Parts: sequence; structure tokens; C-alpha cells
Amino acid sequence: MARQTNTIESRIDVDGDIRRVFSVLQAGGIAICPNTVGYGIWGGSPEALERIYRTKERGPHKRNALITDAIGQREIHDLEPRKQDMIDCVTVDHDLPLGVIAPFRAGHPLLRKVQPSLLAASTANGTIGMLLNGGHIHSTIGRLSREALHPVFGSSANLSGTGTKFLLEDVQPELRAIADIELNYGLRRYHLYRRSSTIINFTDLSVVRIGSCYDLISDVLKRHFGVALPADPGREVNASGHLQEFALPAFA
Repeated sequence: MARQTNTIESRIDVDGDIRRVFSVLQAGGIAICPNTVGYGIWGGSPEALERIYRTKERGPHKRNALITDAIGQREIHDLEPRKQDMIDCVTVDHDLPLGVIAPFRAGHPLLRKVQPSLLAASTANGTIGMLLNGGHIHSTIGRLSREALHPVFGSSANLSGTGTKFLLEDVQPELRAIADIELNYGLRRYHLYRRSSTIINFTDLSVVRIGSCYDLISDVLKRHFGVALPADPGREVNASGHLQEFALPAFA
């Protein structure tokens, strides 16, 4: 597969880029794409995800995130109405990005297409994670994946432990070398936070990672639902924002 890079012109062909990316993913390839919270690297097959995992040098306690849209999240996650309302209030009403971990419906048609080994590398304790409100490209690829029943998983486009990359040029050459297509959309929206997405486990409303827009998300949950999240100690104390990085068991 010949590697593709979108060209910089006066206007970016967003729809064309989305079609090209999904074509690569449907063929089982690897794509580096922009999210609101940094650049992500996505795989359209178990082989692609394994290659990403090895190149990133990820630990076995890490999990892949499912790339989907808001409809897919509501269909796949098995949540009580109040907790779903919390997610919708953050991501829809207040238009903020949020990583959501929650119990999943294993019988969903999209998940039934996931090979057991990949499902094990992408779930833990009966939960699965996904980013919501990651931007137009992220949500559209998620919609196409759901409609085509072609699972796509991903993670941040960075070597493990080196922090989120908000410019494509900052993504390490090792990762860019394995991508079949990459999209350069410049500096990402929430770069000033210098962290990836905030992640909340909605099983028990615990914070897995303090990330982009954490201050705003905390305010929303406190004002609308009376849920008090822990204070952010700051990047000087916890640069990555992880509060439960090694809490998950290693997958086989």
C-alpha cells in the first residue's frame, strides 16, 4: 500500500481526506489523524493494531480505544440513564471532548466483528473505552466504521510515555513510518492543556486521566449533577494526568 499524505493548499479537502482514511482502514491499514486533543494513530485490522502496539512499545496494561461516534457510544455502552445524561451534557450540551469507559454490550453487531484477541486488547473488566467529541474527522470515521461494521481502534500517536503530540511534525518518525496515510491539520485545538483527553470510568465515576478540558468537565459535572471530581494537582506534579495508569490487568 503506497503511503499517502494530504497536501497543504488554501483549503483542506476534509471530505476527501475522510474517504481516503476510511479506505485505508477498510483495507486493514494504519492512519495518523487529527483529533481535538492531539494526533491519533488508528488501525483497521488486528495486524495493524499489533504493529502499532509494538512500535509504540506499549505496556500490556494499556488498552486500545474504539473509534466510534455518539450513536455508537449509546448503542455499545450499557449505562443507566443518569450516567448517559452526564456524558451527553459534557459532550453535546457543552461541546467538550471526553474519554468514556463503561460496560459494553458484547452482542452489538460491530463488536461481534472484533476478533477475540483484539477484543481482549481493547477491553478490561467488562468495559470498553472510546473518545467522544474528538472532532469532525474522528466522529465521521466512527460513523463510517459503525455503518460498515468495520471495527477501528486507536490510541495517541506517540511512543509510550512521551506525551500527546499536538503537531504532526512532533509524532516520532518510527510511528509515521508505519502509517499508510497521515493527515496534517496543524496545531490541535486543545494544545494549551498539554495533555490528551480526560478519561472517566462511568462504572464508578472515577477519573482515569486528568486531561484536556478537565477544569470545564469538572465544572459541568459539579453544577449539573453534583459530582465532585478530584482536584488537578497540576502538570508539575502529574505531567501525564494519569491517576490509574497501572490499575488494569495485563491482557493475554
